[in-house]
Amino acid sequence: MGESGRPSFSHVQEVLLFALRFVVGWHLLYEGLVKVFDPQWTAGPFLLESSGPLAGLFHWTARTPWALAWTDTLNAWGLTLIGAGLLAGVAVRAASIAGAGLLALYYLANPPWIGFSSGFPTEGNYLIFDKNFIEMLALAVLAAFPTPSWGRLDVLLEPFWERVRSRLKAPELVGSPAKLDRLVSRDGVDRRELVRALVAVPLVGGFAFAFLKKRGWESWEERHLLAANGTDAVTSATVKMFRFSSLQDLRGTLTYGQIGSLRLSRLFLGGNLIGGWAHARDLIYVSELVKAYHTDEKVFDTFRIAEECGINTILTNPALSRVINAYWRRRGGKIQFISDCAWQGTDLVTGIKVSVDAGAHACYVQGGIGDQLVEEGRLEEIAEALDLIRANGIPAGVGAHRLDTVRACVDAGIKPDFWVKTLHHCNYWSARPQPENDNIWCYDPEATIAYMARLEEPWIAFKVLAAGAISPQEGFRFAFANGADFICVGMYDFQIVDDVNLACDVLAGDFSGRPRPWRA
Repeated sequence: MGESGRPSFSHVQEVLLFALRFVVGWHLLYEGLVKVFDPQWTAGPFLLESSGPLAGLFHWTARTPWALAWTDTLNAWGLTLIGAGLLAGVAVRAASIAGAGLLALYYLANPPWIGFSSGFPTEGNYLIFDKNFIEMLALAVLAAFPTPSWGRLDVLLEPFWERVRSRLKAPELVGSPAKLDRLVSRDGVDRRELVRALVAVPLVGGFAFAFLKKRGWESWEERHLLAANGTDAVTSATVKMFRFSSLQDLRGTLTYGQIGSLRLSRLFLGGNLIGGWAHARDLIYVSELVKAYHTDEKVFDTFRIAEECGINTILTNPALSRVINAYWRRRGGKIQFISDCAWQGTDLVTGIKVSVDAGAHACYVQGGIGDQLVEEGRLEEIAEALDLIRANGIPAGVGAHRLDTVRACVDAGIKPDFWVKTLHHCNYWSARPQPENDNIWCYDPEATIAYMARLEEPWIAFKVLAAGAISPQEGFRFAFANGADFICVGMYDFQIVDDVNLACDVLAGDFSGRPRPWRA
């Protein structure tokens, strides 16, 4: 113990405490400045991803514009001021306490506890403790221990504050500088402490140089990419940079309908892209490419964004039930699963059992299977499949690419709870009647529209964009205006916000000319 009763430190201990304070301050200051100088930055996605004990509060903050604006400002400037204080050695105890509190909030937002998982890619794997917790603990140590004078610029101000405190305690001495000076233990800072304090100056200068150099290089690189070859880096075919809409760009709320007891968003997430069934015509590499893109974490993020945008259903193959169940279990997701029950050819019974065991909310006979069974005259298998699905207490549907499949089922008295039928116009250049080339899925849209208008069951339209040949603006409007109650659309994560905005705009339009009433 020192003479003052405070702990004394060896030279090595003082240097190590200074180094700890400096590196944590460097990190927090840089994190803060990056956010201050980035007008696009927002804490919204991080807060929406929250799965910790304060998730409700964080989700409310992300969805409330004024609260999110305040949170963004406090985060950016809080990190900046806390980091600057630690780096320069000014108000170190206050900065340490404030920093530990802020890091505690980060930790509680997405704690790496068993059963919890963050949707953001990380540079490592964490169990119970992560870097936020470690830095929080480091700041708690700095707050608890007396701060050595190494790299503390506020030491230079101690004589001034000592005089201020003395004047406040003894106002009668205000007019007597000589007496006041005797109350101050020293007239200034001794040379040794001055040298220790000034250590911070070149180090702060080093941070400023590194930050400006890095930011200057990145700014030059961005300008260079934007200007290279006169290329428009946002919209041209030779895109250099890609910016996509975030949750903050969401403009509306999807409407919902019913199939049985299920409440379903009018726009479904399709599972083909996630599963690798790209229907890319003669581009044979695309299916492998989309499978490589859709890691489990990427699928989780896609589901999470879809749910935050109001999409509450995915329609897909039971082969994806593993990742859907993992999303429910690890992320607490609620997205509903409609299964096409396709399993090893026309083995509908196994496909239904696998789907039901995986928690499917509804099942249907997949379109290709339905077409094949009708062509082979095996309609009784479709009827038996519907009975098996209903026996498990969930809605049962029939899918079809060909209109003849729907006609045959209706003529045979097969009455599903819903239909899943292709619908798109054929006004695109590759729309030729060559199904073996994977380029057309609704061979006679006019006949489909007219026949489906007779049916009373809800209709889920799929392939509404003809596997990417038709723009969403055209495809969404065409499907809803011509009788579809729901549409199923394959979407990458970066397309979801724009597609939901478009669907909201379309659904808000005039549908007085629909050939059938809304059946859901």
